[in-house]
Amino acid sequence: MPTPPPTGPLVTRNSLATELCALGVEPGEILLVHSSLSSLGWVCGGAVAVVRGLLDALGPDGTIVVPTQSGDLSDPAVWGNPPVPEAWWETIRATMPAFDPLVTPSRGVGVIPETVRTWPGALRSAHPQTSFAALGARAAEIVDGHAPDCRLGEHSPLARLEKLGARVLLLGADYGTCTAFHLAEYRIPSPLVQVGRPGSAGWEVVTEVSITSDRFDELGHDFERDRPITRGKVGAADVRLFPVADAARYAQRWLGLHRSREEEVASEGS
Repeated sequence: MPTPPPTGPLVTRNSLATELCALGVEPGEILLVHSSLSSLGWVCGGAVAVVRGLLDALGPDGTIVVPTQSGDLSDPAVWGNPPVPEAWWETIRATMPAFDPLVTPSRGVGVIPETVRTWPGALRSAHPQTSFAALGARAAEIVDGHAPDCRLGEHSPLARLEKLGARVLLLGADYGTCTAFHLAEYRIPSPLVQVGRPGSAGWEVVTEVSITSDRFDELGHDFERDRPITRGKVGAADVRLFPVADAARYAQRWLGLHRSREEEVASEGS
């Protein structure tokens, strides 16, 4: 049987920019973009058209920021999707290439961030597992100085984005992808973990704040209920727009309350 034609909607660079501006995206602002290309519809030009549309909406003084995480640069002992045989672990640790911001691809964040990462003029932060790429007028200011022992906290691009008044654009993505919520994990009592990864001098282990996006969808539901955010459509995609600072501040209260309750319940059951 012949393949049925796409149902659309047809999305172009111009239609995307027009709809973003109608939603409230402002020229010159900074957007932290979490995205799903497939949610938009049939995009003429794919991820390249989406990036160009974002740049059109933001203008020459605006800046796009995207997560370009590389979680595969991690200890094979904790891999689960898929796991690898224990007999391989030491060889993997000894031979895994170290992070190179120019070469290491992003993983698990979609094709739009990878397109931004490889765009002429894009800059990338230096953390080997939770880097961000930025494109535009404020790119260097945002990505410089990402501390190697601070994945998503006070010495990461997230804190810079908060200070600069950036907004989050969930472009067909859900709250489970919202990295701004992770800032709150550094501002409430959180356990520390040992994180293994390849380094310039061989395998290294650093102490880091434990982070997880578990319950971020629930957190996002409450955030949207309690705080004013902008909602709309771009193509077929559901879109949400809100300040990084609002998200981090709300998440700090929410996680402080709900994770404390979880710990109390766990201790009562032990």
